[in-house]
This record gives sequence, structure tokens and C-alpha cells, in this order.
Amino acid sequence: MYNDSKIWIAKSGDEKVFVSPKMACRHGMIAGATGTGKTVTLKVLAESFSECGVPVFLADVKGDLAGMCNPGIETEDMKGRIERFGLAEEGFKFQSYPTTFWDVYGEKGLPLRTTISEMGPLLLARILGLNEVQSDILTVIFKIADDNGLLLIDTKDLRSMLTFVGENASDFSLTYGNITKQSLGSIIRAVIALESEGGDLFFGEPALNIRDWIGCDFTGKGNIQVLDCQKLINNPTMYSTFLLWMLSELYETLPEAGDLEKPRIVFFFDEAHMLFDSASKVLLDKIEQIVKLIRSKGVGIFFITQNPKDIPNGVLSQLGTKIQHALRAYTPTELKDAKAACMSFRENPEFDTFETLTSLGIGEALVSVLDEQAVPTIVKKCNILPPSSQMGAIDDNVRDSSIKANMLYVKYIETVDRDSAYEFLQRKAITDEEARVKAAEEAAAEKQRLKEEAEAQKAAEKAAIAEQKALEKQALAEQKAAEKAALAEQKAAQKKIDDRNKAIKSASKSVASSVTGTVGREAGKALGGAVGGKFGKTLGGNVGASLGRGVIGTLFKLK
Repeated sequence: MYNDSKIWIAKSGDEKVFVSPKMACRHGMIAGATGTGKTVTLKVLAESFSECGVPVFLADVKGDLAGMCNPGIETEDMKGRIERFGLAEEGFKFQSYPTTFWDVYGEKGLPLRTTISEMGPLLLARILGLNEVQSDILTVIFKIADDNGLLLIDTKDLRSMLTFVGENASDFSLTYGNITKQSLGSIIRAVIALESEGGDLFFGEPALNIRDWIGCDFTGKGNIQVLDCQKLINNPTMYSTFLLWMLSELYETLPEAGDLEKPRIVFFFDEAHMLFDSASKVLLDKIEQIVKLIRSKGVGIFFITQNPKDIPNGVLSQLGTKIQHALRAYTPTELKDAKAACMSFRENPEFDTFETLTSLGIGEALVSVLDEQAVPTIVKKCNILPPSSQMGAIDDNVRDSSIKANMLYVKYIETVDRDSAYEFLQRKAITDEEARVKAAEEAAAEKQRLKEEAEAQKAAEKAAIAEQKALEKQALAEQKAAEKAALAEQKAAQKKIDDRNKAIKSASKSVASSVTGTVGREAGKALGGAVGGKFGKTLGGNVGASLGRGVIGTLFKLK
């Protein structure tokens, strides 16, 4: 309840217990066992912040925060509480608050989306359950996308990018380091698993503009954003990572503000232990850093959990407002946890903190806040005020009417699928395929051309060989003809020579015969005259002639 420019949350006896809006940016915690009244405390704080003009975000895990949009109902129990607290004199009234419903799955509220790029590799790796090596490779994927101007908006963009890098891993490894196809395959499987759980609905556009949450309605009440998490809580990792993303978005979006009189926006994170379960040291360091630094952006954070030990010490030490409902301590571990919770308060000498904590009733709590000098007050046993809005869930028709009547309905209800990595890589694949087909056709044409050229060359060579053979045959024929002619000519010449020689021989024979006869006669005469004496010249001449022809003839034959 907003009272005297302060947030009145409880009474300790007759004393009012306030939370200063100026101190709300120093964060807070609402803890306690199941059924001790944490949800009522959360509603009272959220309503009070709204009344003083501070926007509020609520993570509605059980569906019982939706009643913020309706006025509360005056039951007998409520009448008794109003009288006990004296709220009627303080101007208490049942009232509704400007409420916007959101749902990651788009079923019980406006679709709440973000993009893969805005989520970033660190938080996305946590959602996907990647190990250290796979997380590093996912960071490389984001870097490659940035370097190539590729937008990663939804999960199909991420899958396309992973496939593209896998197909060109050898090329990218030279620039970005080793990228194994096994790790890429594991990441792709994790993305597909995320899609089957509704992740394809969460990642997309229009992405949430966190500034749409910062504002008031026409009455001056801060707008209350209620995220229905009844289905989302079934995926604790996605639930917690989404809440961390919102903190990161606020930290990166909002400018520095310093110490404000009241926060720009206050976040209430139910089941806060899920933020820290299974978180890596790097992620825990990031959460702690954001919690420490986001105060200067004018953002207050309240963690709602069952036990303070669920919150890391580095974060717990940053929480100024502490509202501790009852803890049930029966086992040694529970006793230890309860004592540790008591030690986080400034001791009140009027009561034993441990005994009081373990015996608190429903709606009672130990409360310590920051005073105007940001010093924690001593712990007080308090009774939490009742809320002004409806307790419990609302009718689906009421929810649906509220969703459609909201000014943000038109902006966020329809999904927009603009040109991004998936479309670019699809076009690239088509272009590459066309280029491949064209190259194949050109290669085939070139092959055909080379084949035809080879066949033409072969035909030309064959024709040349045939022509060469014809020329050689013709040359051979001409050579033979020439040789035959030469031989004939030679034979003719030889014949002429033979005829001439024959003529000469014949002539020579005639001459020889004539000469032989003459010489023989003369020799015979001489011989006959010498030898024949008396036989007379006639007989000697005849004998000598015959002898002379024989001798001369023999000589010519020898020649």
C-alpha cells in the first residue's frame, strides 16, 4: 500500500513498516517455506510500487498473480484483516492494476519473443546445455555471422548457420580456429530439441522492446507486466535463462541514472533458485555483476525463493530488503539453514530470531529494510498487509479480453519473418546450385567441344595420313614408272651398245678374216717357200692362208 510517499508493507505491533522507494534499487528478497505467504507479500509490494508510479514485472509461476487485473473481493477473512490493520482509516480499497499478460508460447498472453542475436552465445549455450568446447564453437558461429552480416533471428537461422559453417569448416578453421563437425552436430541436435520444447516460438520477431514495459497508465499507476510461466517452468533452464536475458537487456538498454527517488522498474523473480542452479562460474559471475551494477540504471530486483541459501552469497549480500517467512527446521540440515538465515539479520533484542523464524504463522514474516541512509534496520516480526487486487487465477475469458484490449496487442501479436541468415543462405544455396549446374553444363559443353575437336583432329590426322599415303603411293608409282622408264631406257641404251658392239664385233670379225687370210697367204707363201721348197708356191700359199686364219681368229676370240 502506498502511504505517505512510502511503500507500506506490514505492521509490527502498532508500528508501520515501510520500504523506501529510493532504496528499492538496492534489491530485495522474499523467502519462506511453501504456503507461508510469499505470494501475498509479492502482490502487496507489486501493487504498492504500481501505485507510486513504478512499472513492475512479475514472473507468474503458479498462475495466481493474474488477479492483479481485477479488484479484490471482500470476504470475511479480508474484512477481519482490514479491521486488524486499521486499513479502512488509511484509505484502503479494492482495486485493479494496469496489467499486461505475456507468454513465451503465446497461449496465455502476448507472445514474448527475442532474437538469437539478442540472447547471445553465453545464455543460449546454457539453454542448449552445451559443454565448454561447444559453447566456444557457438561463440565462433556468432562471430562468423557478425563478420558476414548475417542476422540470427530465430532457430532456423541458427540451424542454417551451423550447417553452412559445417559444410565450409575447413575454410573457416583457418581464420577462427578448429571447428569440429562432431561439436556442430551436437549443437544442431540441441537446437532441434529446443525447438521441440517451444524454443522456435520464443525466438523470433517482433522482439520485445524492453522500453515498452516502462510506463504508467492514464491514472499514474505503473504498468504491471505478468509473464505466465506455468508452462515455461517445465523447462527450468529456459525459464531461468529468459529471466537472465531480461536483466541483461535492461542493463544494456537503460542509461545510467544514479540514485533515483524511485526505481524505473522493479522485477520480481519467483522460483529464483532456478536462476542459479547448474549455472557455470562464468554465468554466475555475470549474474552477480548485473545485480551489482543494474542499480545505477534504476532497476530494482526482488528474488522470491524458499530458502536464502538458494541465492549465491555474492548476490545475497546485495539485497537490502529482506522479508523472511517461516522456515520449517526438522532435520540437521534444515536447522543449519534456518540459523544461517537468522544470521543475515540485525539482531533484535526483543526476541530470539531463530525461535521466531521457525514458529511464524501464515502471513507473518521477519522483515529488515534499508533506512534513508541505506543502513539495514533491526529485524522485526511483522504481519504482512492484504493485497487490494483479486487473489488467485482469473477466468480465461477475462484474460483473453484483457490481452486483446491492450495497446501492445497489435504490435506483438503477429509474427514477422524478415530476411535473415536462413533466407540469405537459402538464396546462396540456390545460387551455388545454379552456379554448380551452370559450371557442370559448361564443363560438359567444354568436354563435348574438346571431344569434337579431338574427333575432328583425329579425322584430319586420318585424312592427312590417307593423303600422305596417297602421295607416297603416287610418288612410289611415279618412282617405279621412272625406274621402269630408266630401266627401259637403260635397256635400250644397252641394246644400242650391244648392237653397236655386235656391229663392231661383226665388223672386226670381217676385218680379221680378211686380214687373217691375207696374212696367212703371205705367211704361207713365205713359209711354204721356205719350207716347201720344191712343192711350189701354190701349195705353200694355201696351207699358210689356212694356218693364218686360225691363229688370228683365236686371237680375236680371246679379246
